[in-house]
Amino acid sequence: MQLHFWRHATFVLSIGSLKLLVDPMLSPAGAMNPVGNAANDRRIPLVDLPFPESVLHENLNKLDAVLVTHLHRDHWDAAAVEWIPRTLPVFCQPGDETTIASSGFTSVTPVVADIAWRGLHLTRTGGHHGTGELAAQMGNVSGFILQSTGEPLLYIAGDTVWCAEVEAVLNNFRPHRVILNTGEARFLTGDPITMGVEDVVQVCRAAPQARVIAVHMETINHCLLTRVALRDQLQQRGFLDQVAIPADGELVTL
Repeated sequence: MQLHFWRHATFVLSIGSLKLLVDPMLSPAGAMNPVGNAANDRRIPLVDLPFPESVLHENLNKLDAVLVTHLHRDHWDAAAVEWIPRTLPVFCQPGDETTIASSGFTSVTPVVADIAWRGLHLTRTGGHHGTGELAAQMGNVSGFILQSTGEPLLYIAGDTVWCAEVEAVLNNFRPHRVILNTGEARFLTGDPITMGVEDVVQVCRAAPQARVIAVHMETINHCLLTRVALRDQLQQRGFLDQVAIPADGELVTL
């Protein structure tokens, strides 16, 4: 199993004989307005994809399916809608299928609980995109457990902070690999809406058997936790050996 990390929360997962594109944000740097009510007003994405547009289209034509955890524009943007082949199967959380299908995608499947597809078993999990009233305003988000015979059990947590739902997934499934959306995204007021250092440490403690992959950094203007800061803090806390922090374009063997 391999992860080709593109940028932010976007990567291609090679699992079994399948290639899945997860949470595609494909816009070039600066194509979108910044996230509002943030500490800066830099246009997003902050960086380009790690390859030219011609290679992007080559990669899109090699996919078997797309997995979308939720429809915030840093996980499913206008460029993804425009460039992803409309006939590719798209898996999503319930409630998002109508929006995706309305853009012309012909095979959109909401994962209510779990499904099996071409030897891959997907189980949808919950989470909290922040805390309190802010989490409610951010809307529903999902994570996914992916299982394929002979491969490590993978947990894609999605846009969530550490919470009871995440802890329950780690306890019940005991995944071998965990992908966390970090970056400690936040607005001018309120708590972070994605994981920060303490959240990552909580996951490492709850799942000592798991290799953790930390993504979702240095691409959106309200994600303020950098790779260097996360790495330094994890090293000080004694968890760096458990966590991979891939660079854009890096290929990670899971």
